[in-house]
Amino acid sequence: MKKTLAFLLSLGLTVSMLAGCGSKTNETTAATDAQTESAAGTEKSTADDDAAATTTSDKTYKIGVLQYVQHDALDASNEGFFAALDDLGIKYDADQQNAAGEASSCQTISETLVNDGDDLIFTIATPAAQSVAGATSDIPILLTAVTDPAESGLVESNDAPGGNVTGTSDMTPVKEQIDLLKKLIPDAKTVGVLYCSAESNSVLQADMAKEACKAAGLEAADYTVSSSNEIQTVVESMIGKVDVIYAPTDNMIAAGMATVAMIANENKIPIICGEEGMVKEGGLATYGINYYELGYKTGEMAAKILTEGADPASMPIEYLSTEECSLLINKETADTLGIDVSSYDADSLYTAE
Repeated sequence: MKKTLAFLLSLGLTVSMLAGCGSKTNETTAATDAQTESAAGTEKSTADDDAAATTTSDKTYKIGVLQYVQHDALDASNEGFFAALDDLGIKYDADQQNAAGEASSCQTISETLVNDGDDLIFTIATPAAQSVAGATSDIPILLTAVTDPAESGLVESNDAPGGNVTGTSDMTPVKEQIDLLKKLIPDAKTVGVLYCSAESNSVLQADMAKEACKAAGLEAADYTVSSSNEIQTVVESMIGKVDVIYAPTDNMIAAGMATVAMIANENKIPIICGEEGMVKEGGLATYGINYYELGYKTGEMAAKILTEGADPASMPIEYLSTEECSLLINKETADTLGIDVSSYDADSLYTAE
């Protein structure tokens, strides 16, 4: 304010000098008034901008969440997403919903979230994302734990989504996982690829795994389930037919991993897993992504949409790099199977508390 007053006083002095040189008094008065109004307008604009910033930072966003099923990987993605929002200081009311692996529940929950008028809907796993995407083309949708959003019909392309859906992919380094299989079980010849045939992301990974097995000189065969009730029967059918089981980041298998591991470990069949949560449930090992970090990356994308007006249509699907993947071996499972893992770094070995 003092600077503004000083400016006006100096302006007045200049005007008086100009008047002495023959300028019209009404013109100099008008100039002075215009400068005064301009200064006042600048101060008002600054005050309005400050008020707008305060309003934005104080806003509480409504975020709907649809998680397809409960298991360690998807839970970690959920946790990471909201950790990112917390770290960025974003206020929110979260409506957490879990479909418990039921397609009909996905549909019902999706309709409810859309009707609630959420600012953004966060979907975890392919069936959840597909259900919500089918219910709205207006509300921004962030997905995670979807291997190939384009292949799953969720976006026009992974580089340019083109609609109201974007997010992060949990594409895992399948080739590197098969390389790990060869290293840990060098005498293996046959691999049973275990997954749910109804999950498009699992079918994609299974095809990649079979190609990698062929390149590595291994025989691979599909062992599929269509419901959780089939897991025990299908795993038991593998006994005596396969040397190793490969299980991708399949939601149904992950949720039933305790059953898979119990049967496989009793019959000395190692399991190479798509993600670390499955290893903690009794699988032998994985070289995979960190789902907490994947969820965190998705939360950062959500913040851009909510606070910066970013358009999902032009936000490419994001990934964790191979360098961000990590090795995890279940020490207890290795001991049960008689596999020596003493040469591996202690940080890579998991022991249940």
